[in-house]
Amino acid sequence: QVQLVESGGGLVQAGGSLRLSCEASGSIFSINTMGWYRQAPENQRELVATITLGGSTNYADSVKGRFTISRDYAKNTMYLQMNSLKPEDTAVYYCNAYLSPHWYSSTSSYWGQGTQVTVSS
Repeated sequence: QVQLVESGGGLVQAGGSLRLSCEASGSIFSINTMGWYRQAPENQRELVATITLGGSTNYADSVKGRFTISRDYAKNTMYLQMNSLKPEDTAVYYCNAYLSPHWYSSTSSYWGQGTQVTVSS
């Protein structure tokens, strides 16, 4: 059973910083692309940032220059360093991973349960 567990969310004032973590555990053979997504109330879930197996990164325009995505491949953990936070960054942040549970399995998409980030003005 594969689990993705996010941590690090919370309440912060505008201009502040938070660091989110996402640890993948369970039966994992390989992890390809990992990413962070977010969903604000009454909005659709949107891409925040992704990082490939090779370390290539991609960011939403709204977070470029403020957020940094990274991975610890040995720990199957992904991070999102969020600086200069704005009230519009308030959302539930979800971890996503494309991974294979076994050597014979195809790659599938897995999601974490989400962590709330609230930025006050």
